[in-house]
Amino acid sequence: MQIPDFAEAEVARLRNIALVTGAGRGLGRVLAVFLAGQEYDLVITARTRAELEEVATSIRRSGVRVSALPGDINDPGHRTRLLSETSRMGGVSLLVNNASDIGETPLPELAKASLERFRITLETNLVSPLALIQDALPQLQQTHGMVVNITSGASQAGYERWGIYGSSKAGLDLISKTLATELKPLGISVVAVDPGDMRTQMHQEAFSNEDISDRPLPEVTLPFWAWLTNQDPLVVSGKRYRAQGMLWEVPATT
Repeated sequence: MQIPDFAEAEVARLRNIALVTGAGRGLGRVLAVFLAGQEYDLVITARTRAELEEVATSIRRSGVRVSALPGDINDPGHRTRLLSETSRMGGVSLLVNNASDIGETPLPELAKASLERFRITLETNLVSPLALIQDALPQLQQTHGMVVNITSGASQAGYERWGIYGSSKAGLDLISKTLATELKPLGISVVAVDPGDMRTQMHQEAFSNEDISDRPLPEVTLPFWAWLTNQDPLVVSGKRYRAQGMLWEVPATT
């Protein structure tokens, strides 16, 4: 028997819908595949079409809906297309701002860094995540959704040559805490997650002359994601987490 249209709309509304940026490889890919295994329907995006389609093919084996939209997260039109797709699916309930830009490579000393290149890094790592959250607010309010902003340990200390990337992620940390406070009355939660040092292409670009084979693969973070996605979103909102190690929550500083 065919389900009436109103019933289909209700089923779509009750499904978990995730939007993951930077999902073509590394942590974004691992997280997208994990969420599919948790029966999330997905909208995924990355700049490289071939990588994104490969991830989408893997996800479809889980039997969930997936829409792969390649593009640049800094493009307002692309952000609109992403959220139009999550709206069509039923409304985003988990927004993962994972897309990141490492900046100049080799990593420069901050005093000698290109300011023009710095602006691009800030746009990708700080401005665009905020823009995507702003645009997604109506859907997130409807679903009482969660925002996960992927940060870095480089935001917490003045590591040599990590000033550009680290400062962009420090800004993202503060945005996350502020939004958590401001959006709680709307039922929207926001957390920041530092996945830790991993064996990814971006990390290899940062350490271009080093062997990083001793770093763990992004799959090392899976126990954390399994834990986070089973928490009360408003209880964990406003916190900063490390996805590796025994102690996940980073103690608040006064």
